[in-house]
Amino acid sequence: MGVGEQAKFWRDPAVHGLELLHARYVTHTFAPHMHEGYALGVIEQGAEQFWYRHANHIVPQGSIFVVNPGEIHTGSAVEKEGWKYRVLYPDATILQEAARQIVGKPHDVPFFPDPVVYDPELARQIADLHRAFEEPVSALERESRLLWTFSQLVLRFADDHPQQKALPNDQGRVQQIRAYLEENYAENISLKELAQQFHVSPFYLLHSFRRHTGVPPHAYQAQVRVQRARDLLRLGIPIATTAQQVGFADQSHLTRHFKRIVGIPPGRYRG
Repeated sequence: MGVGEQAKFWRDPAVHGLELLHARYVTHTFAPHMHEGYALGVIEQGAEQFWYRHANHIVPQGSIFVVNPGEIHTGSAVEKEGWKYRVLYPDATILQEAARQIVGKPHDVPFFPDPVVYDPELARQIADLHRAFEEPVSALERESRLLWTFSQLVLRFADDHPQQKALPNDQGRVQQIRAYLEENYAENISLKELAQQFHVSPFYLLHSFRRHTGVPPHAYQAQVRVQRARDLLRLGIPIATTAQQVGFADQSHLTRHFKRIVGIPPGRYRG
């Protein structure tokens, strides 16, 4: 690789072999190529340019790019400083499933007519989703971010603008889900398992939970875990042991959530 360039590539076999790339390129130029699935990414620094569908496109910092399956495209830097980005390569069936859950019935593979879009909120969601596959997060967080991010992409930018299926005001069910998460806070339950537990679709659960609580279920789960961690820390339980007992992957994972919610790291809280 060129000077100052670096690239990390990996795949997650649990999600249809989802491939991910986190890279910085300066002099590297991608030859014309295509992917079986989508190429979806966000530019963190600099700007990338690429030829796609008979035109050249520039993706500045903070923007999103979407390349549809089977489409020939290139990639290179706009300026000499290069560019840094996060990219996901989801199989077409993943986006198709997100569209199906939105409308509540079978749906074609979504097509995105605009290869470059500026949507700061969605760009942040894509970056957070990418990081969720780079860090030891819960199954609930990973699946929730995946479905929510891709469903928002489809709702906002797919060519057919699918109409979201009307959802009833199901506050009672949301209260039951909250109680379940509070009782089973240390379990690494997935979004799919949680939806099956309450006989709803994952998208329905996500949408309803966010509407009634203001946060997604994985964020609620993390808050419950932090509260239980506070109880254990006040008893003098070591931080690493506390992290394990409340369901976090490790001490650093507990520390990150604890500081974000409580305002100080668990070491200072424990005293």
